[in-house]
This record gives sequence, C-alpha cells and structure tokens, in this order.
Amino acid sequence: MATDPPADLQLAPINGEARSIEEWLTTFQLAVVVLDPFTNESAWLLETAGRVLRHFNEADCRVAFVVTGSADEARQFLGPWAERVLTFADPDRAFVQALGLNELPAFVQIRGDRKVAGVAEGWDPHEWRQVAEGLARNMSWSVPLIPDVTDPSPYAGSAARS
Repeated sequence: MATDPPADLQLAPINGEARSIEEWLTTFQLAVVVLDPFTNESAWLLETAGRVLRHFNEADCRVAFVVTGSADEARQFLGPWAERVLTFADPDRAFVQALGLNELPAFVQIRGDRKVAGVAEGWDPHEWRQVAEGLARNMSWSVPLIPDVTDPSPYAGSAARS
C-alpha cells in the first residue's frame, strides 16, 4: 500500500532545480510513472507509459516520469520522451521509498493535499486503467485506452527498492 509523501520530499527535474513535492503540488496534482532505467520491466512499458501521460498532458494535472537514476541516465533511458514529458531524476530512490512502492514500473496519482489517490505497480492494465479512471474523474477528462493493442501482456514489475 502506497503512503503519502512528506511535504519536504525533494523532486529534481532533469533540466532544473529541485523543489519540494509540496511546491510541485501547489497548483496541480501529480500523475507520474516511475521507471527503473536498469530493468527490462520498465523498458517494455516506456511507450505505453508515455502514451498514458501524454493523454493527460492538457488536463489540470502535472504529468511526469520519475526515473530511478541520474539526470543523464534518465535522458539516455527515455530518449525523446525526456523532451516531451517533465522528468524527475530519483537516483537515491527517495521518492520510491517515501511512497512505499514495491514494484516498478508504477503509475501514481498524488492530489494537491499530498494524498496518494491511486497507484498501480508492475504492469497490470486493469490496475493502470483504475488509476487513469480516477485521475480522469478528478480532472473531468477522458480516460485513455488501457490496454491498447500495442501494449505488452501483463507482467510483474521489478523490485522498487534495493
């Protein structure tokens, strides 16, 4: 079960200055996909995750990747996605640990009050769709198609914390 992050948890974008999660949530909720750049499980879901995040790009939420690596590793892993979607580097997995995540990839919605509103760990399309439906309801937005015909079959994620 995911836990709510502390207000002072720092999130560092790969092209900017670190700020507390409370600052990132001042105006918009967060919808993030957490990926481990050193595992196949995250690599297999990169296109799907990017598609889901881009679907919510114009909604009243901040969409982002959180990559459990350095800024350079995040850029290398994400390729063009690093330019298309806000990306945070989490090399020490502080974000992952603060949320109590067990498997990556993970899809997480965090409300403006820092409460985790939804989380899906590993790649279970039904669970990802539930998170997307909750986010869409909160944003008065449409729900992306999950799974899409190009998405991989369901699979367990890799260990989030080492």
